[in-house]
Amino acid sequence: MESESKSRSYTILIAEDETLVLKMLSYRLQKEGYNVLTASDGKQAMECLRTSTPDLVITDLMMPYHNGLEVLEYVKKSLGNCIPVIVLSASGQEPTVLKAFSLGADDFALKPFSPNELVHRVRKHLGIA
Repeated sequence: MESESKSRSYTILIAEDETLVLKMLSYRLQKEGYNVLTASDGKQAMECLRTSTPDLVITDLMMPYHNGLEVLEYVKKSLGNCIPVIVLSASGQEPTVLKAFSLGADDFALKPFSPNELVHRVRKHLGIA
């Protein structure tokens, strides 16, 4: 499987309104060899999803214009269930987590999180871990 990750280039969309988190995630995933698309709010994320189809989406819950649940719902309804979505949130409140999973989230990471752990989750959901 390791050779698959080197022979295929995966594209990941990161939707995150916290600039430092967005830059850190983008840098870390690019360092791992992924193509990274970034959106600093929900509107940019939706525009990106209308013009490209990433292999995986990482979205924050609380963002301007469209929140992460709306982004998640768009991915699952419009692009198909085959695109994994990892939801990030500073709020670990059970109703929020359950709502994300009910809309089709594949994973949920509570902020603050370890970048190494997130990379592992990405690999797992892309089937290369």
